Amino acid sequence: MTTTAVPVPGTTLPAVRCRVGVVGLGYAGLPQAVAFAEIGHPVVGVDVDPDVVARLTAGRSPVDTVADDAVQRVGCRLLPSTDAGGLRDCSVVLVCVPTPLGPTGLPDLDPLRAATTTVASGLTPGQLIVIESTVPPGVTDSVVKPILERSGLRTGVHFNLAFAPERVDPGNPQFNPTNTPKVVGGYTSICALRAEQFYRGILPAVHVTSGLREAEAAKMLENTYRQVNLALIHEFAAYCGVQGIDVAATIDAAATKPFGFQPFYPGAGVGGHCIPVDPMYLAHSAREAGVPLRLVELAQEINERRPHQVVDQCARLLVATGREVRGASVLVLGLTYKPDVADVRNTPAVPLVRALLDAGSVVTIHDPLVTELVVDGRRWPVVGDLEAAVRAADLVLLAQRHACYDPALLRRAAVLHVAGCRS
Repeated sequence: MTTTAVPVPGTTLPAVRCRVGVVGLGYAGLPQAVAFAEIGHPVVGVDVDPDVVARLTAGRSPVDTVADDAVQRVGCRLLPSTDAGGLRDCSVVLVCVPTPLGPTGLPDLDPLRAATTTVASGLTPGQLIVIESTVPPGVTDSVVKPILERSGLRTGVHFNLAFAPERVDPGNPQFNPTNTPKVVGGYTSICALRAEQFYRGILPAVHVTSGLREAEAAKMLENTYRQVNLALIHEFAAYCGVQGIDVAATIDAAATKPFGFQPFYPGAGVGGHCIPVDPMYLAHSAREAGVPLRLVELAQEINERRPHQVVDQCARLLVATGREVRGASVLVLGLTYKPDVADVRNTPAVPLVRALLDAGSVVTIHDPLVTELVVDGRRWPVVGDLEAAVRAADLVLLAQRHACYDPALLRRAAVLHVAGCRS
């Protein structure tokens, strides 16, 4: 870091209110926008999807993890728009756009580049720009900063730049954007200080790292930790299945140890935006640096195999009752990646259904939170009558434990019932 930061006009945020811009109003950006609007900050929300903007303008949330009444409660303090012109009047701009993997499995930073270009077009002296989108270490400095400086303004001199990764856990009733500690890294110490002061307006705890890359790497580590432990549990579950061991009971027993162990539970696979994606950012970065993280790459392979292991288990159960998986009617319950959240991003239900179809099964699906599942371009509608579908199936596979699925009822109605473990 060669730039010496000096205070610039506007670096001290107003004590009560400042205008906040949020670019990207999805699962990460909208909760942040609502949280800042609720404490009185005027929020300019920008999204490229006109349907998202229209829903918010009408007082309806485009994501199920933010209630309609929360949007209505903040009222005119949240101003959604597809026009980014209002960002130039903001003291702080948060970038919360998706950073997925591309078709080749490598990081796709195009949405981040596009959002940063939009911010740069209206960048004004004194602004604080915070990247909340998950990125590989080094991206804020090497990709975001040069785009912003096309404006002619210099980072740390004319405007401040920080990285503060989102820590949204959809459907978590305990932790939300107002009580989850925030990690912040700044391009300079003054950049970090501004970001820390800003987030302390809604959060009880803000941890400032020594630089941008430490904050970026911390986000990678958080999700890689989950990925690796889930891979271990998925392999352990396969072992327990062969040995006739109750895997959930075994994990519960181990979890009684008050130190050195944290319980993870197997499911049909891993999904969502973070766990199947972020560790691959880290793995890609590590390979480029010449220090491949083999455990991380292997964990990804194991988790990707998990849906096939579940289908193999279904086949064994069918054979044990004199049936074959080919031609069997299989009902898959729960299509989202997480219980009681209407989010199908990278859901393991897709490879699960694909594997069942490849095995020759006749597949029907049900989920109270979604209307269809897209598998290889084909749209599969959910069945309407759950009880009738359960009775008609040769095997019922509970892929996601939504609260509405009563295990006792399913066991009474189903011919064969395979229950997914807690995830």
